[in-house]
Amino acid sequence: MILKEISEKITGLNTEAAERARNLQDSLVKPAGSLGVLESISIQMAGITGKVKSSVEKKVHFVFGADNGIYAEGVTAAPQYFTNFLMRGYASGKKCGINVLCEYNHVDLRLVDMGIIGEIEDPHIYNRRLMPDGTNDFYKERAMSREIALKAVEVGFEFAKAASSEGYDIIGAGEVGMGNTSTAAACIMAALGINNAEKAVGRGGGLSDEAFENKKRVITAALVMHKPDADDVVDILSKVGGLDIAAMTGLYIGAAYYRKPVIIDGVISIAAALLAYKFNPLTKEFMIPSHISEEPAYSLAAEAMGLKPMLNLGMRLGEGTGCPIAMGIVGNAMAVINNMSTFEEVNMDNEYRKGKGIKA
Repeated sequence: MILKEISEKITGLNTEAAERARNLQDSLVKPAGSLGVLESISIQMAGITGKVKSSVEKKVHFVFGADNGIYAEGVTAAPQYFTNFLMRGYASGKKCGINVLCEYNHVDLRLVDMGIIGEIEDPHIYNRRLMPDGTNDFYKERAMSREIALKAVEVGFEFAKAASSEGYDIIGAGEVGMGNTSTAAACIMAALGINNAEKAVGRGGGLSDEAFENKKRVITAALVMHKPDADDVVDILSKVGGLDIAAMTGLYIGAAYYRKPVIIDGVISIAAALLAYKFNPLTKEFMIPSHISEEPAYSLAAEAMGLKPMLNLGMRLGEGTGCPIAMGIVGNAMAVINNMSTFEEVNMDNEYRKGKGIKA
């Protein structure tokens, strides 16, 4: 995988199609702009697909699972075996959060083991285990080699390629891995050149005050020790990242390369989105943020990319649970532009929107 060649082939939105979608929105039977974000989404979708009218009937969501060596530093309250336990639960269909939301919103769920402690043999889980015991403890050493980081990015890219070849209209990016709010915060701080943990590090899974202070100390110390290069995505991933974040980074890059809309979930998901954006800013044009996360690093990353999440539901589960919900909203946005009548079709003059009143 030659990242430079991939980057050179990524192009932005089809501006002509986006403009035609904007003009159609302005001709529909409603005050201009009155459907807000739904209108913006349909215009973005036109720019992505090159079609004013398209659909998101075929949907897929990926959950990349990986354990993180930084767990050893007491940065999360949950037991480490939860990563393995939850991935098995998703695969068995035992109605975890992501199972329920994908099923309700008619989204196909794809599970990928990037490096979960304790081997999982399940036909419903793709085995892409690059580090069978998870990453290294980045407080003491780099999380992974550059070679492994790049391979993890390639895994995500290949899944985006597969989604495109299988005819999926929209992609979701999710994860599971104890300790990954620490890797996400570290990646975001590294990418944005932030050295103040108070601004970026959140409690994650319900840490005590003492453990929270330790988490901030550990991440700050690791960034000082490793000095990741803010302009080198692979360097950031290899030093303070996670295999799940690396794979999602590749998924976002692949979505842009294959011109597919991709949904961002919470803080771990947006950490990967930010790294993809740092790799090539045009990748942002294919991203649709779902919900705002309570983790402070989320807002820092979203602001840096100029992204505004459409939902504020107080969610912080992970798994990409915001993605299937947001896919439903994207579907509603497309239903509007695909099916609403224009003023011309209902024989009504639209001059009233210019303050001139209605002429039937």
